[in-house]
Amino acid sequence: MLRIGVDLGGTKIELVALNEQGMEQFRKRVATPANYVATLNTIVSLVNEAEAQLGQTATVGVGIPGVISPFSGLVKNANSTWINGQPLDLDLSERLGREVRVANDANCFAISEAIDGAAAGKVMVFGVIIGTGCGAGIAINGKIHGGGNGIGGEWGHNPLPWMTADEFNSTACFCGNKDCIETFISGTGFVRDYNHSLAPHQQGSVSSAVEVMALVSQGDAQAQACFERYIDRLARSLAHVINILDPDIIVLGGGMSNVSAIYPRLPDLLPRYVLGGECRTTVVQNLYGCSSGVRGAAWLW
Repeated sequence: MLRIGVDLGGTKIELVALNEQGMEQFRKRVATPANYVATLNTIVSLVNEAEAQLGQTATVGVGIPGVISPFSGLVKNANSTWINGQPLDLDLSERLGREVRVANDANCFAISEAIDGAAAGKVMVFGVIIGTGCGAGIAINGKIHGGGNGIGGEWGHNPLPWMTADEFNSTACFCGNKDCIETFISGTGFVRDYNHSLAPHQQGSVSSAVEVMALVSQGDAQAQACFERYIDRLARSLAHVINILDPDIIVLGGGMSNVSAIYPRLPDLLPRYVLGGECRTTVVQNLYGCSSGVRGAAWLW
């Protein structure tokens, strides 16, 4: 069986075709048109091109930065705003003449890592994306758990657990709430925290987490303090998940997952916040990097 996965992002649409063993047969990436009909046309064109080149008809799955509402059947919560309010799965199914499955991109990440990635063989997988924003997906027995409202795993928009006095009411989130986990443990939040730690007369604001970590390696005291705050906030946030779901493994993705200093620190910090003071939950870096989401879309079948 040939499986096609499509990752519909705000700036690019990527397609990958996998064979039965998960080996990549075809891959192509194009710019995303900021228009709904043009987006449909682009996806259909990519699928047709892949199938023509490979000489096979495939199943098709699509990962989106939002969800299909289980109530209205329309896309909601997508930052690619032109697909919001649209029956994306039905429109693609009609154009391609077969059922097309659509899921949240973080859920696609989780299922990719659960099936043949860093969490292969685990029953319950919590897949975290910590990059510009913060999202997560839940995979159980190799299948997505989207939840009754279609928002399973959206833990990034809960309040940061066990806030200190200086953290409370300190950040604003695009979702309309304050002090969301996303605003603290995303790469954006990490950079914001470092820049806010600088005194008004100080120079040296940064624009990326890579720059902050470079300062950490150089022994910069403020950068080191910023990382200490970050790793504690990440531990609190993940402990909250462990206390509710107790997953077999947590897989990190997104830009912050490349910060190697995270992984040796979490085993010591998590037990401070997990109920009972014991925690051996494995937290690992993803196996497929930025390809995990598009591979997970293919594995929707």
